[in-house]
Amino acid sequence: MSAIGKLATHHVGLNVTDIDRSLAFYRDVLGFDVLGEGKEGDSRFAFLGQDGSLVLTLWQQAEGDYAPARAGLHHLAFEAESLDHVRAAEAALTARGATFAHDGLVAHREGAASGGIFFHDPDGTRLEISVPQGAENLPAPSPTAPTCGFF
Repeated sequence: MSAIGKLATHHVGLNVTDIDRSLAFYRDVLGFDVLGEGKEGDSRFAFLGQDGSLVLTLWQQAEGDYAPARAGLHHLAFEAESLDHVRAAEAALTARGATFAHDGLVAHREGAASGGIFFHDPDGTRLEISVPQGAENLPAPSPTAPTCGFF
């Protein structure tokens, strides 16, 4: 172990262009609770979580959509409790008009036990909801590369 000890992800902060639109997506579609909101100058922010624990912060300070070719966040992945929960998320996202990187639930790679759905938030940020097991019989978009790698 390093001198600073074991580190765990506490939360992720995302820049967004329209906090009201992003709140509607992350709160109403993905089910996050708003733990707090605020404003500093012209910028607004919101703290989102589950069961009282902070998971995600939204910062309204972006001027353009997510750019996958820039250095920084590749994608944000959430782990679901079961494939049924992933399917429920897919239905909610489809009803909301979300764009998906792959059709339906897919394995992370051919024969992998893990898999899920890959989609975009209102600013184009790439998101994933997956499970660590149970996806063995799902198709894989690529036989060798990770499904989450190139969307």
